[in-house]
Amino acid sequence: MTKNNDLLYGPEDRIPALEAGLLGLQHVLAMDVYVPPLIIAGLLSLDAVNKTGFLQVAFLACGLGTLIQTGWLMKMPMSQGPSYVPVGAIVGIYLANGGGRGGMATVLGASIVGAVLLILLGMTGLYQKIISKLVPPIVGGTIIACVGLSLLPSAINDNIFQAAGNTNQNIILAGVTMLALLAAIVLSNYFLKLQKFLKAGSIVIAIIIGTLLASQMHLFSWTAIQKASWFAWPQFTALHYGIRFSGSAILTFIIIYIVLTTETTGTWFAMSTVTDTAISEQQWNRGLIGEGLSCLVSALLGSTPMTGYSTNAGVVSITGVASRRVFLAVGFWFIVLGFVGKLSAFLASIPSAVIGGVFSIICIIIMLNGLKSIPQINGNQIYTVGIPMVLTFALNLVPAKIMSQAPQFLQYFLKSPITIAALTAIVLNLILNQEYRVRTPKKSLEN
Repeated sequence: MTKNNDLLYGPEDRIPALEAGLLGLQHVLAMDVYVPPLIIAGLLSLDAVNKTGFLQVAFLACGLGTLIQTGWLMKMPMSQGPSYVPVGAIVGIYLANGGGRGGMATVLGASIVGAVLLILLGMTGLYQKIISKLVPPIVGGTIIACVGLSLLPSAINDNIFQAAGNTNQNIILAGVTMLALLAAIVLSNYFLKLQKFLKAGSIVIAIIIGTLLASQMHLFSWTAIQKASWFAWPQFTALHYGIRFSGSAILTFIIIYIVLTTETTGTWFAMSTVTDTAISEQQWNRGLIGEGLSCLVSALLGSTPMTGYSTNAGVVSITGVASRRVFLAVGFWFIVLGFVGKLSAFLASIPSAVIGGVFSIICIIIMLNGLKSIPQINGNQIYTVGIPMVLTFALNLVPAKIMSQAPQFLQYFLKSPITIAALTAIVLNLILNQEYRVRTPKKSLEN
């Protein structure tokens, strides 16, 4: 059994296949993995057929990456999903290298090189040594808190306030979905016989209630689902686009992969905290190899770089279910979505305000788990926690006009508040921790 009393199932607890499948579907519903591919497809002006194919291979890449990482290499309760970080770079490289006549081939070539470098870094064992030296608990907890804080504006602003449709209706949808989620969690404490159902299934209950309300408000359309085919074979893979290597594109993707690795590290810390399970030295390195392999598979499929999805930690904290079997089911669900068009269309049709209502609570829980894992701090070490959080919040508020004036390579970092927060926390800890170690002996001598 798990050490964490808040969990119904620990990472290695066995769950019946049917239950694992249903709980895995819940994670799929709570994850907005379809959003980055749809944003990229829109920016590339892809037609409906190409857009569907692009989303299809993204789901397939999520599934295979999750099985590689969770079932074989890192073996943590985690699923893979496309990151928002490379969106601008993918579009820029695509347009600068011929657009529809070779642009995607250049993107995939750069992505493949970056993925191979991640694999090599994990195989050398350097990654774990870097983490153990530079990321003690105070830094790790701060990074986790910043992960939740950095996602919150997207959950509220992008998914609710600025989402398509009437803003007032979106707020109502999000509010009802939040209340349904909280009601399920509260009721699970009073109805013990239904605790497993209410707590473990709280997110899917909330999403169903929110979607039903959306249907009543005429905000949920069945048209796209009806038009979608039942089965479709992935077409737009690397075999379709080809592979081309460009020095500038490769350098761009190396920077992107550095940013993604920093974000993934925060996600792993978050899941480790939620499950109360330490990450071993071997897991760190195997995890980076798994990250590289999932990105490599994704590139060969013609999709975008994959990364550990931070929402998983929040979902586990809410539902109390951390079994790896559930995440293996997540992987299989994504593979199914890669082939079954109607299921993909259904997920894409769920109003973003419903997802935003759930996503907002998940972000807060991730942030609180990070703060809870920070050990007692001394003196100026409080700035190690505070300043990265301020920067995380500030970078989410920087106007796009100002951001665009920065050099391109710097924009990749600035558009990833987690990376800036992590680097700041590491540097401040090295400075302030050293200061504390110097002052402590002097104080003891005076006494």
